[in-house]
Amino acid sequence: MQKFLQRKDLTINFISDFSQAVRKSEILIIATPTNYDEYIDKFDTSTVETVIENAFKLNPQINIVIKSTIPVGFVDQMKKKYPQLTILFSPEFLREGKSLHDNLYPSRIIVGEESLFGQLIGHLFLECTKEKNAPIILTSSREAEAIKLFSNSYLALRIAYFNELDTFAEQNQLRSAKIIRGVSLDPRIGDYYNNPSFGYGGYCLPKDTKQLVSNFSNIPQRLVKAIVESNETRMSYIAKKIAEQEADVIGVYRISMKHNSDNFRYSSTLEITRRLLEMNKKVIIYEPSLKTDYFKGMEVVKTLSKLEENADIIIANRYDENLNQLKKIVYSRDLFQRD
Repeated sequence: MQKFLQRKDLTINFISDFSQAVRKSEILIIATPTNYDEYIDKFDTSTVETVIENAFKLNPQINIVIKSTIPVGFVDQMKKKYPQLTILFSPEFLREGKSLHDNLYPSRIIVGEESLFGQLIGHLFLECTKEKNAPIILTSSREAEAIKLFSNSYLALRIAYFNELDTFAEQNQLRSAKIIRGVSLDPRIGDYYNNPSFGYGGYCLPKDTKQLVSNFSNIPQRLVKAIVESNETRMSYIAKKIAEQEADVIGVYRISMKHNSDNFRYSSTLEITRRLLEMNKKVIIYEPSLKTDYFKGMEVVKTLSKLEENADIIIANRYDENLNQLKKIVYSRDLFQRD
């Protein structure tokens, strides 16, 4: 990302003055976080609402494009509150650790506005990519909001499905990799996004699946809610399997969600460690990006050799070559070394 932004042919400026940016702009893109609030059982959209309110005061003619993930119906609510503004939703579909690539080579561009302005926004985003053949799909705002939530929930569904397959295989002393390959070579299923893990996590999938369950309120459904429950079951199962090992000290190799990512938010590994701590297990962590000596009540060791020296077992959501010499004491369900 840094190398890309240092290119001389990019016309991009960074400023910290919000009012200056809004007054000089025709289009404002909002990409603030929308965490899932368990208390209100939906996304906390307050940051998006605050930006819209402040932007409207500064520039009532500005056009607003929301990139933040939002509940179905949110744009309609904002349009009623600010009828003078043009507000639309255009979701992003970025993977952890590959956000730049996915911006430059999008699989599709979704714009929740079926008008000439919607077409303009779609082609504007397309011009910023290197994939000039990416389809532009214009929808209503509610349809665009649903596309985002159902896309991420399907990804969570695949993870949960193959994790349950892996649980079945492990419990029956079957080779999970053989079963997954045999299943996935069916072209209707596909040999991708099928690598077992400790559970799905990260910033998007946990909150988006919960939001979709919330949006299904008063609508018949079983599957969407089951995705969330399946993930909880998987993490409890993994924690129990680890706790059953004869280990006085459990070492954790990395707590980030994926390869090439430093995101710990809603990390399944951290959920596993929380469960282990509740079982009164001693847990130590090796995570190079942590600069503290302790994290969430667990000691942080600074080197891999220290982890090996002090841990009786090492757990790793994602396995890499650094663990090759330690694999005799490593517990991981990462079968294919890919995300």
